[in-house]
Amino acid sequence: MINFELQNHMPLRELVYEELKKEILTGRIAPGTRMMEVDLADEMGVSRTPVREAIRKLEKEGLVVIEPRRGAYASSLSVKDMVDTLEVRENLEGFAAALAAERMSDEQLDELLRLADEYADAVNANDPIKVLYMDEAFHNFIFHCTENDTLIKLSEIVQERAQRFRYLYYDKLGKYQNMPLEHREIAVSIVNRDVEKARTLSIGHARKLKEFVLREEDAISRI
Repeated sequence: MINFELQNHMPLRELVYEELKKEILTGRIAPGTRMMEVDLADEMGVSRTPVREAIRKLEKEGLVVIEPRRGAYASSLSVKDMVDTLEVRENLEGFAAALAAERMSDEQLDELLRLADEYADAVNANDPIKVLYMDEAFHNFIFHCTENDTLIKLSEIVQERAQRFRYLYYDKLGKYQNMPLEHREIAVSIVNRDVEKARTLSIGHARKLKEFVLREEDAISRI
């Protein structure tokens, strides 16, 4: 049961939605899992209404599939889903890095380098949860520093999909994602205000991951 009393600044339906979304994104609710309103409501200590509303909202975001006479299920994932996401991600990240190189303040540049270092520390400590968290934090920070609200909103959709892949396939993708050098190179190019290098490195970073996924397609599909 969730202690909603500690989070009462948000409407209950939003709290339930955020919790279920987190459970799906991190794989604690695995793809294909049936989402029973009664069971979820009991587990969370709430009525069925906010759970039903949350499931409907998650369906619109593609995280839940509702089938007539069968109920709601956490949506499945495939290698194609991952590749589709990475194709979009590489272009968004290239654009974001270029804008960030032009617009970041000196304080933000220092923070970006700190995030790159903290990612490297997590890799060296072999802390998979921290690695995933810092990877997301690094990329999200770059998008935030573009000051482009439309780009930030688009990135949230793509980053959420990528986050779900990273949690579910970490043991396979970790071989590639544990590459702090690439984060450091991207960060340095932004610090140096090298717009085109920042763009090229960021596109390459996402593209290499897409190519890795395609090479490992059979192994990933068996997970």
